[in-house]
Amino acid sequence: MITIRKSNDRGHFQNDWLDSYHSFSFGEYFDPQHVGFSALRVINDDKVAPGAGFPTHPHRDMEIITYVLDGELEHKDSLGNGSVIRPGDIQRMSAGSGILHSEFNPQADVGTRLLQIWLFPQQKGIAPGYEQINVPAAERSGKLKLVGSPDGRDGSVTIHQDTSLYASILKAGESAALTLASNRTAWVQVAKGAITLNGQAMNEGDGAAVRKETTLTLTATADAEVLVFDLPPLAN
Repeated sequence: MITIRKSNDRGHFQNDWLDSYHSFSFGEYFDPQHVGFSALRVINDDKVAPGAGFPTHPHRDMEIITYVLDGELEHKDSLGNGSVIRPGDIQRMSAGSGILHSEFNPQADVGTRLLQIWLFPQQKGIAPGYEQINVPAAERSGKLKLVGSPDGRDGSVTIHQDTSLYASILKAGESAALTLASNRTAWVQVAKGAITLNGQAMNEGDGAAVRKETTLTLTATADAEVLVFDLPPLAN
């Protein structure tokens, strides 16, 4: 069963430097029908104005993935980490027992677009941590490339949750497929372009909650960039 969450149905927040769409309830946006899916809690599609960003703020007990689509994002945290995240980079921050961080667009004249993703950890109170890798476009092209996993296999970032994250760049007409175990759920997020998911049309910004499917087939109907989360079963 595939339930599509249309881009235009998401929550929306905008001020003078941030334009953000929320797949799930976040901040002042609350929808009791969309407060998360399986281990997923947040998918925010953020556009950050040049020279602006999120000042230092706290997190705890959350796995936070940052995936930059366009531009750059500068990260600093209370562990002493500092980096600039660009397209192709996957950043994982484990908030654990508590962490402070900031995120800014360091560019003076170019906006930044990113997906910020939060997942519940399997265990609360772990030591906070940080990890960043680069996955070149060539490694994501025409396939579903593993970029996050519970054990960090195949060079992916380590997510402290029973979740595997795949990224794909598909040219129009290209397909990629993923096999799911019979008890698994999944979420598909179209970051750019347009696809069909098992024959169902999805456009940029759309997400899809997947239950009781054992194969996911993604076919690009326009050049596309897609994230796929292989997630734990839903709680009864």
